[in-house]
Amino acid sequence: MMKLFSLGVVSLFLAVAVVPMSPNRNREDAQRVNDRFIGAWRLVWLEEPDADGKIHKADCNGLLAYTRDGHMSVQVMYSNPPSGAAGPVQYAQGGYEASFGTYQIDESAHTFTFRVEGAMVRSLIGKDLARVYELSGNQLIVKSTNPNEHWRVAWEHY
Repeated sequence: MMKLFSLGVVSLFLAVAVVPMSPNRNREDAQRVNDRFIGAWRLVWLEEPDADGKIHKADCNGLLAYTRDGHMSVQVMYSNPPSGAAGPVQYAQGGYEASFGTYQIDESAHTFTFRVEGAMVRSLIGKDLARVYELSGNQLIVKSTNPNEHWRVAWEHY
């Protein structure tokens, strides 16, 4: 009887000790991913389709910033502004892209959603732009979740 009681106490202890750690672990992992986004990033390269649909590296530079309280802003300046609506051009005006808003990360899906509060291209204001991300070393690679958008951009943490 005492052995059965001891086994029950040990089982109860393990259940109480282990189960609450699981949600905390997930929150800690999500916080670590969120922390990796925080700060300023410089544009390393931006790949986009040209008028023929062929992917090329755009001649541009830019800055991306994430704050701890969930805000982000992005600026990209094209040296030779592309024309047409393919790739990131739909986000730029006159060869310059600038927008700001809030973001929310879905760590399990490797996506984040950028809620545009202000932008040079006013039709973007109020939109939720879903993005796929990959963190590798000090680089953040981002692309659209929209299968019709064939651009990709790499940012490097300052």
